[in-house]
Amino acid sequence: MYVYRRRQKARVKESLPSKGMEDTTQLTTLQNANRSFCIDYDYHYNEEELAFVQTWGRRLHIFFMAINCVTFVLGVTGNGLVIFITGFHMKKTVNTIWFLNLAIADFTFSLFLPLTIVSQAHGYHWLFGEALCKFNSIQISVNLYASINFLMVISIDRGISVIFPVWARNHRSPRLASFGALGVWIWAMVLSSPHIQFIKMVENGDAIYCCLKFSHDKDQAKLIQRALAISRFIFAFMIPFLVIIVCYGAIVLRLRRDRLASSSKPFKVITAVILAFFICWFPAHVFAFLLNQAYEDHSLHLSLIIGDPLVSSLAFINSCLNPILYFFMGYNFKERLKQSILSIIENAFAEDVSQIPTQKKTRSSAEMDSSDL
Repeated sequence: MYVYRRRQKARVKESLPSKGMEDTTQLTTLQNANRSFCIDYDYHYNEEELAFVQTWGRRLHIFFMAINCVTFVLGVTGNGLVIFITGFHMKKTVNTIWFLNLAIADFTFSLFLPLTIVSQAHGYHWLFGEALCKFNSIQISVNLYASINFLMVISIDRGISVIFPVWARNHRSPRLASFGALGVWIWAMVLSSPHIQFIKMVENGDAIYCCLKFSHDKDQAKLIQRALAISRFIFAFMIPFLVIIVCYGAIVLRLRRDRLASSSKPFKVITAVILAFFICWFPAHVFAFLLNQAYEDHSLHLSLIIGDPLVSSLAFINSCLNPILYFFMGYNFKERLKQSILSIIENAFAEDVSQIPTQKKTRSSAEMDSSDL
């Protein structure tokens, strides 16, 4: 998802660019939820496009900035609460390890979101220096990739617990989950590695942008951006989304076949989880391919202006949805309002298997895991 802003043609400076900076004469910045792309081309708005940018374009820009501010507040509050409870007030279990790491990824992303909001407010002019430029871009990418992959791992773990309850009871352990969480973080860093090479401070007139600059050659830059867009689509959307659908689909079939669900709530939660993942992330990848096409097809510029702030905010919102989807929707929250928040969260993340009588453990463990969806 890309926040698209047209830049005025920069004047060519007589002085040499400072170290670590690049000077361009024509720059368009398209900012993604976890990166900015700087594209060089010669393009000018027609009167209709310019009128839209100066009126509705700016209004949309302010509106989506407000959404990002709300995302920051909800993301820090919700995920911070989950971290506080699962990290300091609950026994270390498989469930708490998954949700603690998911909350850490979403919390860290949300915590540094004000840097992006301030940059948006200044027309994407970067005010915080080169070190924070590199750090912020890398941490956003790592945490978003980690969040996506933890959602996939949680779906796998839940599927195994419901479909193979005996195996899960004998082999699921906090130690194994800890190694799995470490693997997710390492994989997220691998997927984010292009930021280390391509993230740059780019000077354009009086403004400085923090963005991914692939190459001075347009054809080479287009080729690299397309390769990254395809790899992100495969590893950050297609594979996780298919795994989530298969795992939750298998859970639904098992629940319906054995009549383990006493209500329709597990099915509603599963539907909400799948839809939220698709709605938040699919538009981002669509616009990644549109961005690549924009190197040649300038008619896409106005569409990018309209759609990019929307898809950017959708991806940001995902960081504050997870506590709601995996906690508040998973339990009868209205009926539990009289309980303390601590008790509610402890119930949400507790290992249910330990509460199951021995003679009914195989069947009931599947029932309890389905209620924890």
